[in-house]
Amino acid sequence: MTRYDVAIVGGGIAGASLAAAIGDRARVLLLEAEDQPGYHATGRSAAFWSETYGGAGIQPLTTASGAALRNGGYLDPLGAVHVGRTQDAAAVDALLAEFAGTPVQLERVDPASAIPGLRAAWTLGVSEPSCAYIDAARLHGDYLAQARRTGAAIVTGAALAAAARAGGAWRLTTRDGREVVADVLVDAAGAWADEVATLAGARPIGIQPYRRTMAQLATAPAAPAGMPFVVDIAGGFYFKPEAGGRLWLSPHDEHPVAPHDVAPEEIDVAIAIDRFERVVDWRVERVERSWAGLRSFAPDRLPVFGFDPRMAGFFWFAGQGGFGIQTAPAAAALAAALLLGDAVPDGLDAERYAAGRLG
Repeated sequence: MTRYDVAIVGGGIAGASLAAAIGDRARVLLLEAEDQPGYHATGRSAAFWSETYGGAGIQPLTTASGAALRNGGYLDPLGAVHVGRTQDAAAVDALLAEFAGTPVQLERVDPASAIPGLRAAWTLGVSEPSCAYIDAARLHGDYLAQARRTGAAIVTGAALAAAARAGGAWRLTTRDGREVVADVLVDAAGAWADEVATLAGARPIGIQPYRRTMAQLATAPAAPAGMPFVVDIAGGFYFKPEAGGRLWLSPHDEHPVAPHDVAPEEIDVAIAIDRFERVVDWRVERVERSWAGLRSFAPDRLPVFGFDPRMAGFFWFAGQGGFGIQTAPAAAALAAALLLGDAVPDGLDAERYAAGRLG
């Protein structure tokens, strides 16, 4: 029976980035239930990097990831404008206050100067110039390739079926009959994180998956390439230009669901379009495609990184919400340090994300 130092359950951006970070220092097995890693969340990303996305609790991880993502060529300039109406003035003030004293650059602007066809009611704007496109697919693929180069074994179509700890190690069985032994079991299973924990005999911590809807639109006029990412300060929508004059639009929805292969609901696409047409005077010519993905949160909406205080050898790397891609370099570095007993990277607070905080 093959033995590993670390078995990681989940081949999305979380599991792939961690395998890449520790593969040259440990014997690593990455188990992915699907035939394609990153199928449920990573592969359905809205593909942007924003230091304000997720709030001040996520910002240190996002900011700390920026240099690695830029140096790797994963980011392209986009910029963002948070827009609002007169009744949203308090939300604008709150956004500016939340990130005051952080490295995030925010500035009040006239949103009409950046968004063609903006309707007259949308008079409030906050510019976030650091916002960028992120090549999520290449980043995920590069992490998997790096993990393989360092010797990590990546097995797909291998859902975890049983996990038992005895003699200081985990004995794992997959649904395809594979049996392995590992010293540490890492739960990077995204929406299935609590299910994996239960299977291993650990106490679930309340990881809840939510469905998020996206649609690609053809509009008249076509979305200009130089337009920024546009975010409703009140949380009702976001949209951004894509190649060929297309537009990606979301109603910023969060529907609690059981973990499964989610699909978009027609009503959510219709709601998104209705909200969009209340913001700009463009005409939606057609919906070219729509999709939905899973975002998974702990009860306090912060990620969970670290050893379970009640279950020996069980390590949480879950609850990344919709921020797992934009925080991947820093999150993986932090998790690797906690897993291998190294110093925590400068500027990151391990206690903020510790599993023990959830009781």
